[in-house]
Amino acid sequence: MFFSSIFCRQESVGIKKTSGQAKLLGTIVCVGGAMLLSFYHGHMINIGESSIHWNYADSTGNSSTDKKSNFVLGSLFIIASAISWAIWFTVQAKVSLKFPAPYTCTLLMCFMGSIECVVIGIGANHNVSEWSLRSPGRLVAALYAGIVCSALAFSLTSWSIQRKGALYVSVFSPLLLVIVAVLSWALLHEKIYVGTAVGSILIVAGLYAVLWGKDKELKEEIEETKEMKIGSKEWNNHDLELQLRAISNGNRNAAS
Repeated sequence: MFFSSIFCRQESVGIKKTSGQAKLLGTIVCVGGAMLLSFYHGHMINIGESSIHWNYADSTGNSSTDKKSNFVLGSLFIIASAISWAIWFTVQAKVSLKFPAPYTCTLLMCFMGSIECVVIGIGANHNVSEWSLRSPGRLVAALYAGIVCSALAFSLTSWSIQRKGALYVSVFSPLLLVIVAVLSWALLHEKIYVGTAVGSILIVAGLYAVLWGKDKELKEEIEETKEMKIGSKEWNNHDLELQLRAISNGNRNAAS
């Protein structure tokens, strides 16, 4: 996302400035923490088990599946999803400039996404029973995915991009890994490892560095704008003074 914003000239690196160095370093640390959290486990941290008991987690943990997984194909799909997500942030930043209506954009995106999901779902599974929402778990999951994960999330994200820019909003994405790790331990009784803890710390540190750099960059832009206005005002006053002197000298010459 950082490099796509630079390529589309939505962000400036400013490597000679402290703000630019903080943004670049924060992005690298944040991505490194996300990769560490995802690919490295290390020793397990014994912090005990969560007191929350969820029957659904027990049933899914004990259930087995005969479906084979494809690690290579899954990884390629995840990479394609990340690239598409970064491109969407960049495109949405451009759209917000010419069409500043985040709720309308969300409506159109959700409508087109619903059509695509129906077509893909029908092609992937022809069994009518799999589409049933009689189960309370499926009904809650469908409502939550539609209302919170799609409508509310996309509208707030589009609004935030319009206010703060694509990089500022996208830098919060790695926090999803931290939240998922905590909720997985609390609800699904998964273990916390050293890689999870260290990666989470790096993600938070990188996020803070990027936000600090963006805030400092904004303050520098405000100061530069003020200096330009003061310089322009002084130049206008000087130009007006020269014009008044010229008019005064002209009147004196005409009187003599």
